[in-house]
Amino acid sequence: MSASKPVLLILNVLSEAHRAQLAASYEVIYAPDSQQAAQAIAQDGGRIHVVLTIGAIGLSAAQMDAMPQLRMVGALGAGYENIDLAHAQSRGIAVSNGAGTNDSCVADHAFGLVIAAVRGIVHLDKLTRQGTWRNDIPLPPNVSGKRLGILGMGTIGQKIARRAQAFDMPIGYHNRKPKDGVGYSYFASVLELAQWADVLVVATPGGAATKHLVNAQVLQALGPQGYVVNIARGSVIDTAALAQALRTGKLAGAGLDVYESEPLPPAQLLELENVVLTPHVAGWSPEAVQATVDLFLNNAQRHFSGQPLVTPV
Repeated sequence: MSASKPVLLILNVLSEAHRAQLAASYEVIYAPDSQQAAQAIAQDGGRIHVVLTIGAIGLSAAQMDAMPQLRMVGALGAGYENIDLAHAQSRGIAVSNGAGTNDSCVADHAFGLVIAAVRGIVHLDKLTRQGTWRNDIPLPPNVSGKRLGILGMGTIGQKIARRAQAFDMPIGYHNRKPKDGVGYSYFASVLELAQWADVLVVATPGGAATKHLVNAQVLQALGPQGYVVNIARGSVIDTAALAQALRTGKLAGAGLDVYESEPLPPAQLLELENVVLTPHVAGWSPEAVQATVDLFLNNAQRHFSGQPLVTPV
């Protein structure tokens, strides 16, 4: 590598201010869509040392191979499901992620969706604007005291559980195996967790292993008074099954920050009043993005000076 700045390819949308922060240490090539990315790699692939991406965009083996000098890939958020890790490893390319930088933000948003879904806040807002008064509508149920099932008891799952404790919610969870040091009720399957829970929050990684883990059977187990919230990856919930359950009253409501059709909205759910939708922003706030950019810079600086990564994948 030359004495000049290393070349950094950015594949995700990033603010001008954060690009300027990165440009202090790197020669930045900004290519935040697939067409620009292909063009940048074709033109400058031989010069690129570092790639910054996100889990949803990832980095393929073919893209890596078009960058012979590539030494590190950083995922801005916690997710890295579309980065070809095996190929990176075979090439000796280090991979880092933004673990820990946005956990609180995601947990805040998840609990906001729990409250919004159970209390029907978005629909109530619409009715109020239309002049409807409380005497003419069914009363929304409590959030407090509901049984909260968490699918995926990682750091984010644990932070969601802490927020739920303040609402006096009994907490259960399902992981591949029980989590050391976690005192909540463990369920051996998603189905058993759904049968117990009033509200199921999905906080598990995406990818092939968890695709449609929340299917028609799981939604039916939650039941007509049940709710599902997803701040993980859209692929974990079977959207068609969810739409059917919500339309037929087999499920009371849902709050989704992620969906299978991203970045397009989930067409099957748009007309349903018992769904709250947000555009995959649970992990994004000025504070969280700043923290993850800082962490990426720290990881990259350490890597190029021969030190271990703070958050290796």
